[in-house]
Amino acid sequence: MNKLRLCLLTLLLCGILIVTAQEKKTYKIHGIAFYNLENLFDPIDDPTKFDEASPIMELNTNKEEAYKKKIKNMARVIADIGKDVTNNAPALIGVSEVENREVLEDLINDSLLIDKDYGIVHYHSPDARGIDVALLYQKKLFTPISTSSHELKIYDDISRKRVYTRDQLLVSGNLEDDPIHIIVNHWPSRSGGEARSRPKRVAAAKLTKHLVDSLQVIDPYAKVFIMGDLNDDPTNSSVKDVLKAKKDRNKVGLKGIYNPYENFFKDGLGTTAYRDAWSLFDQILITKPLLEKDYSSYRYYKASIYNENYLITSKGQYKGYPFRSWSNGGFSDGFSDHFPVCVYVIREVD
Repeated sequence: MNKLRLCLLTLLLCGILIVTAQEKKTYKIHGIAFYNLENLFDPIDDPTKFDEASPIMELNTNKEEAYKKKIKNMARVIADIGKDVTNNAPALIGVSEVENREVLEDLINDSLLIDKDYGIVHYHSPDARGIDVALLYQKKLFTPISTSSHELKIYDDISRKRVYTRDQLLVSGNLEDDPIHIIVNHWPSRSGGEARSRPKRVAAAKLTKHLVDSLQVIDPYAKVFIMGDLNDDPTNSSVKDVLKAKKDRNKVGLKGIYNPYENFFKDGLGTTAYRDAWSLFDQILITKPLLEKDYSSYRYYKASIYNENYLITSKGQYKGYPFRSWSNGGFSDGFSDHFPVCVYVIREVD
């Protein structure tokens, strides 16, 4: 018995020494986020696109005032995402439902964000609604090396006409001196019903998987972030069967993909709501090298849904839902019908 007590005491002391040693380590931490900005359109009619159907263009008066408030609200959220963890806005943030580069320039030049000195990666997509995806990055933290836009060609299963949707954005660069890759998505919607529209999202997932595979051919240890409004939950076939994303990080193989948001979804959490049901369409998935335990370079720390109280509808029929910008034909002074998501990466400081 005395020997057993001695062994337990020795192990306990060793544990304390290990914890003490770990507590003395210092880490740098950054947020990498995604946010669907819910129809961030300017109040100018663009004859080359179908922007007249956007909520702001349907306003009878005060379009300019609504636009300024919308920009301010989006800037507020971006400035706040992850601030409690990193004491900073996201190092990078993918965005969707933006009309053009001009609205992004107005956004990053808002007084709440201008000191972050965000850069923009944006390409025009052939989307029928005139909306695009983009990536914003803090220039002092991230340096783009290559950028490309990848077209998704899909067709309606009945009319066989092409469905024009968002391109997928691939950005490769250095987070400080650490090479990473970001794929920003806004997969086809569930218009016409989930089952009928499912093949479109499966096709989108196949394009995303092709981009990941191409990066891994060059470097099997590529650190890839797949982010976006997927219009599918973590358990749908596009994510589970095509991307083959795992919810258990310990079961992810060398070229595999980890989805921290599947466990959020299993716990009943979501980023958007419809008919009193939550969906978790907004996700950030990562490849295996970000899960390694060597913190000499950036590794995955944790994930979150940014759903602070001010982003939640406080009363009425949609109490508890995301506080959206546009409702009942007008501007509500809200934010978005989606909550943002964010993953954090950490690196040990010498």
